[in-house]
Amino acid sequence: MQNIIKNSFIYKVLAAIYAWFGVQWGKSRIVSRFLSQDRCRPASESSLFSKIFSFIHRLFCFIFEKLRLNKLLKGSIFKNPYIWCFLTAVLAPILPTMPTLALALVSFGSLFLKFCCDRSQTLTYSPVNKYILLFIFVYAISIVTSVDRRGSLNGGLITIVFILFSVVLQNAISTKRQLNWFIYAIVLSGTAVALYGCYQYVFGISSTASWIDADMFSELSVRVFSTLQNPNVLSEYLLLIIPIGFACVLCVDGAGKKFLMALCVAVMVVCMVLTLSRGGWLGLIFAIAIFLVLLDRRFILVGILGLVLLYFVLPDAIIERFTSIGDLSDTSTSYRVSIWIGTLAMLKDYWFCGIGPGTAAFNTIYPTYSLSAAYAEHSHNLFLQITCDSGIAGIVIFVIMVLSHIRMMCRAIKNEPDRKGKIFQIAILSSLSGFLVQSMTDYSFYNYRVMLMFWAIIGLGAVVARYSKLLGVPAND
Repeated sequence: MQNIIKNSFIYKVLAAIYAWFGVQWGKSRIVSRFLSQDRCRPASESSLFSKIFSFIHRLFCFIFEKLRLNKLLKGSIFKNPYIWCFLTAVLAPILPTMPTLALALVSFGSLFLKFCCDRSQTLTYSPVNKYILLFIFVYAISIVTSVDRRGSLNGGLITIVFILFSVVLQNAISTKRQLNWFIYAIVLSGTAVALYGCYQYVFGISSTASWIDADMFSELSVRVFSTLQNPNVLSEYLLLIIPIGFACVLCVDGAGKKFLMALCVAVMVVCMVLTLSRGGWLGLIFAIAIFLVLLDRRFILVGILGLVLLYFVLPDAIIERFTSIGDLSDTSTSYRVSIWIGTLAMLKDYWFCGIGPGTAAFNTIYPTYSLSAAYAEHSHNLFLQITCDSGIAGIVIFVIMVLSHIRMMCRAIKNEPDRKGKIFQIAILSSLSGFLVQSMTDYSFYNYRVMLMFWAIIGLGAVVARYSKLLGVPAND
């Protein structure tokens, strides 16, 4: 069958078209400029901030040496940030927010102790770090200028800590063995979360009636939410993990281990379907498309055929729910559109500084602008909400940070000589792409633990972008 398809006239024509576009795309000045070597590192290392950090580093090393704390902490688990970052990312979808925050803070402290005990230790450079730090600065300012400072303080500080986790993670992983174990662990953690979601479906654990329009989808009564309390939040988390799980299927050695990873991916995909999150489904399709096209352009044809087959394989109820995207007769869709219109009206007056982070600030101002008295705790759109929280500066820096990360990953994919490293790089880019697509229909940072995982994937991307430069050899798969 495979030979028949490859020898067919249609396949040869499509392959020729794809090859021509690929050559023209690669020769494009815009693409060449986008993928050009980053020249910011020397400037970053000689910047004022770098010099200040170097001075503080030497000062604390001097203090620790005089107090002999470096000898006291030798071999201590509290001086190993990898362990604490590992636990934070693996347990984030399972633990409540505050214990997750505690683990993230311990990760910070552990990295601090590691630097204080070693004068030769240096911060890992990543092109996105400057934008991450700028975003944190703007977010901190937005807390001060919030319309409800007390209401914004708690959520704003949690947000800042979880954003900084991406920088800590970059400096915690230094070997291929550590990277591999970290990736496999978050995939297994995602599988455990998905299994609990499937358990909810099998045993008919009831979900909130407002999560689905019973008049339009009478056959659908259960939307799984697992440990994350909301089906859409669960789908956002799974979007970050599924592409990485698929990369593991391609990278592990041995039929048994490949089967185990494939089973993990299958469980997560089934759970994604059971969330009934249309934004999640759309994000997953986009993530898969990005993954397959970057892996091999010939998968474009396979993807088109796969979408056609899904129409005949999936239950009618699932097809109807997916095709209802954009249908304003659906209460969920009309509700979101009303909130977006109200939020845009609000931003006409608060576009410069925003209103401050958190639901308290949003609920203070939004009701005045709400359309059709639509109640909401957030704008149901990540990009709108960031603008609400931190104004025009916040959203501009966030978008630039995302584009910088995409550029970094594309450049890494182009130049990576190691097959496993390239596949992991493609997975990270696909994961974030799918997540950001769903973020257009929901405020995907509403759940702090999902927000932590987003920034963890940002940090993980910075690590896999330098896969060939990591120490050691990969762990035995």
